[in-house]
Amino acid sequence: MRQEARSHQHQTGQNGLSLTAAQLRRSQRMGRDDNSSDAGASEEVGRDKVLAFAVSSSGKLVALTDDSKRLVLFRCEPSWQCISIRWVVRRCTSLMFNKAEDALLATDKSGDVYSFSVETPQREGELKMGHLSMLLAVSMSPDDKYIITADRDEKIRVSPLTSPHNIQSFCLGHQQFVSALLVPSAHPHWLLSGSGDGTMKLWEYESGRKLQSWDLKELDPEAQHKSTVCRITSSPDNCHVAVQCERVSTLQFFTLDLEGKEKLVPQSRLSLPHCPLDIAFDPEGRLWVLMDSTDAPLQIYTHRRDFWECDAESPELNGVTEAFKPHWETLEASSRSESRFEHLHKVSFDNVTAYLQKKQQRLEEQQLKEGDGSESQWQQEGQEGHIGSWNLVIEHTGSYHCLYFSCFE
Repeated sequence: MRQEARSHQHQTGQNGLSLTAAQLRRSQRMGRDDNSSDAGASEEVGRDKVLAFAVSSSGKLVALTDDSKRLVLFRCEPSWQCISIRWVVRRCTSLMFNKAEDALLATDKSGDVYSFSVETPQREGELKMGHLSMLLAVSMSPDDKYIITADRDEKIRVSPLTSPHNIQSFCLGHQQFVSALLVPSAHPHWLLSGSGDGTMKLWEYESGRKLQSWDLKELDPEAQHKSTVCRITSSPDNCHVAVQCERVSTLQFFTLDLEGKEKLVPQSRLSLPHCPLDIAFDPEGRLWVLMDSTDAPLQIYTHRRDFWECDAESPELNGVTEAFKPHWETLEASSRSESRFEHLHKVSFDNVTAYLQKKQQRLEEQQLKEGDGSESQWQQEGQEGHIGSWNLVIEHTGSYHCLYFSCFE
């Protein structure tokens, strides 16, 4: 959704991708034959479903990975070209190019981070670091000094890229998995994070200090429940930060204020006709929105006079939509609307409350049975005539009066 906005680039991209599909199928067969005993090879056949992709900051490189454990690297300029097809050990969850664009980082569902060379496209990936939980997002500092990873266990880890075993800091505070990360280019020491708990937080990541937190549900009066933050992106001039939540047809915008008391300030909200699937800013600062709609899958929004306005007559939008719609219609609606994060929410089991309730119920039932038993016993004995009479005897012993109660049959 960046430099592919030009129609002639999309035409070239279509031809390149058609050729690549055949290459991918051949590589999958060759990989299974040649690497059947290799742990890094893919032994399970996927559906060619793309799990993650990344575009370099210059827009010249594109990488994607699928459910067959293939990692494909493209060069976009001067024309689309498939540079390499490599294998990953496990299915990847996130990809990212470094600032120098000489390395590609890949995170997988087992918690490992691999670095793949761009300059040597056939070299195997190098294991950089590991985690105890599934990784969901990765980011890097603008100077490529730190690698920032987010996992399912609510943790954000900051590590030096050259020695990732020496952990710089942890950013702790989310109550659910961390699903989105962004280091604003204008504020290289800050980190924005989004989570399944429906909050977005601002960090000073080198120290792990939390600067601010916003509950997105409180900013949307129509929200019925907390939604997962699935995308955080900023405009090229860093004046606007757009936040997308899963299955929510509203985008929330923030501004970053370096001098103010509140660093992260809510700016505006944009209601969309359909739920967005992805968002991205182009170099001109316009917001491209990919939506779950067959009729109008793409829209461009421009910020004018403190409002975001839809630019439906954009020539670039029309060209990209025409090139995009034939492929869009081949996708099933169910695959577009399925949740990516629903299975990641942790379910808590409150065994103590249920135990205490059952215990209290047993005690009440036991007391009720004991009371009923005593009453029925007295009633039964009275009916049979076993109780004769009660006698009260008073004895005078000096200055004391002794009282005796006796019951006899």
